[in-house]
Amino acid sequence: MAGLLGARFFRLAMDSNFSALSPALQAAARAAGLRSATEVQSRSIAPILQGLDVFVCAPTGSGKTLAYVLPLLDATTQGAQLNAKGAKLAATLVLVPTRELAVQVGEVFKSLAQRLPYGVKVSVIFGGVSIQPQLRGLRGGADIVVATPGRLLDVMAHNALPLSSVRTLVLDEADRMLDQGFADQVQAILGHIPLPCQRLFLSATFAPAVTGWAMALLQQPVRVDLRHAVAEQADIAQRAFAVDSDKRTRLLRHLMSGAQWNRVLVFVATQYAAEIVADKLRKAGLRAEPLHGHLSQGKRRQVLEDFKAARIRVVVATDLAARGIDVLQLPVVVNYDLPRSAQDYTHRIGRTGRAGESGLAISFVCPDTQPHWQLIVKRQSLSVSLETEPGFEASAPALKAPVPGKPGTLDPHGGIKGKRPSKKDKLRASSAVLALVV
Repeated sequence: MAGLLGARFFRLAMDSNFSALSPALQAAARAAGLRSATEVQSRSIAPILQGLDVFVCAPTGSGKTLAYVLPLLDATTQGAQLNAKGAKLAATLVLVPTRELAVQVGEVFKSLAQRLPYGVKVSVIFGGVSIQPQLRGLRGGADIVVATPGRLLDVMAHNALPLSSVRTLVLDEADRMLDQGFADQVQAILGHIPLPCQRLFLSATFAPAVTGWAMALLQQPVRVDLRHAVAEQADIAQRAFAVDSDKRTRLLRHLMSGAQWNRVLVFVATQYAAEIVADKLRKAGLRAEPLHGHLSQGKRRQVLEDFKAARIRVVVATDLAARGIDVLQLPVVVNYDLPRSAQDYTHRIGRTGRAGESGLAISFVCPDTQPHWQLIVKRQSLSVSLETEPGFEASAPALKAPVPGKPGTLDPHGGIKGKRPSKKDKLRASSAVLALVV
């Protein structure tokens, strides 16, 4: 089980902090080899068991998944809800932004549930594959449903999953759920869930505009904010190289040639870039594959399986596609393109340095993205100096980002989205809060 889900999930101690868990779940946890609790788990499980709303912000790899999986599985000990035909009614709904994360969370639920003496049915539904097997899998209902929003709405349109019985709603990677194209879908789903309903929002980052939005949807939530405490404990070395844009691929190959990195996760800004960079690396003799939203579900699954098994050395991914990647002993992540925001930087580097392992995060800084990098450094309070690698020095001077409409002036925000929301962000957040508060 530990090999399937990753050692970072298995650190729960059966101490007084978890005495409220049912004996059956405690036995299942011991059988799974859980040993010691992470801080996010010890601070979140009790309020979740009490039925309170919880707002969790903790770095990637801190153990957020088990922080809600354990208490929500424990709730199933109270017995399944059944309809008139004897089918199970869903008590827990977990919404996630990507197929990969849906599969990952579903595996955590199922692996623990199969160790319980009573039957717990967990259904995982996501797009990119035929809906028919998922509809058949929902016959007889389910206790716990893990879903991506779009496919969930499709399933609901087939009258295959009523939400009137849902008692707990979880938004995992809640910042993405509330900030990148899911707002209308989340609104539609909330309209089918009756009140009162426990709500749990968890993510590694929350931008200020999204935080306000999230808090408006919660009822006096318990806040668990471990961004700084846990981040300081992570053993992730960070380096940044000044390099021209057209030298980045060659620099990456050069760095890999001098290191024993069996796996490297490379972040790029677009799906097109993922294809191009992966192709260049393959032509140079490296086993590399792209990972982005336009790939079929089967291809994405195969890429991840090959990456975890080290059959692929490099995966070139977009930010959203990389959500849900949980690879033990991933030594290096590379920001080939800098992230759009300081929050995304946190998500990216959190893919390495997990479960007590050390990690390395490398960023390529081109002359025209240097103001962007300086802003990330400032907002993340980083102490990372720009390096130059002999033979790959940036040939052009650093460019400054102009303020739109004001030639010759500098953009004080570095030209990227950061902590200070734009007018568009504020209007969108305000309208979304009014629409989503139900």
